[in-house]
Amino acid sequence: MNDKVLDCLIIGGGPAGLTAAVYLARFHLDIMVVDGGKSRASWIPCSHNHAGFPDGINGKQLLELMRQQAQKYGARIVTEFVTKLERDNDSGLFTATWGSGGVRARTVLLATGVTNRKPPMDPELHDEALSRGLIRYCPICDGYEVTDKKVGVIGSDSHGVAEALFIRSYTADVTLIAPHTALRLSPEDHQKLDEAGIKSIDGPAEAIAVHGDCIVVDTAEGHFAFDSVYPALGSDTHTQLAEQLGARLSADGCVGVDARQRTSVKGLYAAGDVVIGLDQISHAMGDGGVAATTMRNDIAKRQPLLRKPVLSEQFEKL
Repeated sequence: MNDKVLDCLIIGGGPAGLTAAVYLARFHLDIMVVDGGKSRASWIPCSHNHAGFPDGINGKQLLELMRQQAQKYGARIVTEFVTKLERDNDSGLFTATWGSGGVRARTVLLATGVTNRKPPMDPELHDEALSRGLIRYCPICDGYEVTDKKVGVIGSDSHGVAEALFIRSYTADVTLIAPHTALRLSPEDHQKLDEAGIKSIDGPAEAIAVHGDCIVVDTAEGHFAFDSVYPALGSDTHTQLAEQLGARLSADGCVGVDARQRTSVKGLYAAGDVVIGLDQISHAMGDGGVAATTMRNDIAKRQPLLRKPVLSEQFEKL
């Protein structure tokens, strides 16, 4: 454990965490980013709705550029997975622990995000399909890319219906597939699907395979081929570290924050999809900027951030 106390520790190196790192480093604060290397942004083959990149940008490339920008101003980035986070009530300091060590910090930003639940298929095949746009997770981000194509949605209940209806605004050929046995839908949901012309198929969706330029889903009703499939299976929010500190969670299981990204634990902040699972890079980056500015101002209230004067050589010679 390093005896030096950081001003700010950022846990998570996705768009929210790295935006905060750029801000905090440029505030001349001593910061570190600890990142497990599993940001969902790295899954994106090419984002076409991220402002400033009219020809799109690969998710891994975007994250690398953000890391370089943060490091340019002095941010340290460590590839580790934080397993334990504690706060000393007397000093107010946080201690974060991972496999090879840990650090102490005055403030902590949780930018740990969420993980999408994947359909049942070989992991390598899943990643290949994802890279080719055969599997997609965010219709807000890339619904435009399935315009007038044949699309399958694996999901049930009102969540699956809502995703199918959203995609229906891009294409007339949408099929909702139950992930397990039969679709569990209310009469109102059935009516919505019928009125929109969305087909429905009972599961289980037992096997998903790539065949040429199509993705094939095997169900109890037969084999169905699509240009793209959207798994609407929900996601798991990474709130474990917040829970270790007793931070308040929101009704939907995310980390609860105020309008300035403060959690219910003093000195602990949260940003990005761990706060609201909107799956949007732009929103996560906005959260990161707000959180970083709040952290800087909260630190300054406890100890004024006064830059020491620097005399240049030409003045020293006078």
